[in-house]
Amino acid sequence: MARTRQPSARRIGAAARAITVLDTVADGGELGTNEIARRAGMTPSTVSRQLGTLAASGLVERVAATGRYRLGLRIVHLANALLARLDVRAVARPHLEELVRQTGETATLSVPGDNDAITIDFASGTHQIQPVSRLGRPSIAHATSAGKVMLAFSPRPLPEGSLHGYTPRTITDPKKLAAEIELVRERGWAEAIEERETGLSAIAAPIRSSRGELEAIVALQGPSSRFDAAAVEAALPMLLETTAAISSELGWDSE
Repeated sequence: MARTRQPSARRIGAAARAITVLDTVADGGELGTNEIARRAGMTPSTVSRQLGTLAASGLVERVAATGRYRLGLRIVHLANALLARLDVRAVARPHLEELVRQTGETATLSVPGDNDAITIDFASGTHQIQPVSRLGRPSIAHATSAGKVMLAFSPRPLPEGSLHGYTPRTITDPKKLAAEIELVRERGWAEAIEERETGLSAIAAPIRSSRGELEAIVALQGPSSRFDAAAVEAALPMLLETTAAISSELGWDSE
């Protein structure tokens, strides 16, 4: 028998109807057999047989108190199996490249570390920024846009005591840092204008996991002479669109 890597173009009617029933239940929450049939455009008897098979597989479950059906716990198992295979770097890479194409600045992908955010990938802008374009580079929690995002959207405690000043613009007062992190939470993104390195400006936003937790951080950075206030304002919507798109691919639903 000939083997092929492509799925057959033929469709199995019963399987297609089962998918339609699942989609209908997913959209409607808890539904009775007749309501599912009406929405799916099937006869109640057909839907009843489909529900029996799906319930036996754990894909739907019958609510004893109402006699209605809802999605079963096996759906969660299947979804988790899929999401576990997603590598945030693989998902984010084309988005980083597109962000660089749109803005001309360097885009980095970081993940939360024990103390700082750690760079795991980057796409260089028109002019590569050596201190930024390095895998494994820590983004200092209190002095970088990626670090501030980590503090704002993860359960990590804020640094205590006097904070190290890397430039004259670094936030070194813990009370001022707390106010800054609260601002980041409110608006959903962070900025660091020459706070870690003189002449470097950056903005960053969070990537959410399917559970809404902080999965990673995308930062956009460039020389302050070019990536000035006007350029930052123009790039911000593109950054937020990028992180929203990556989060969506990882299974996060903002609704």
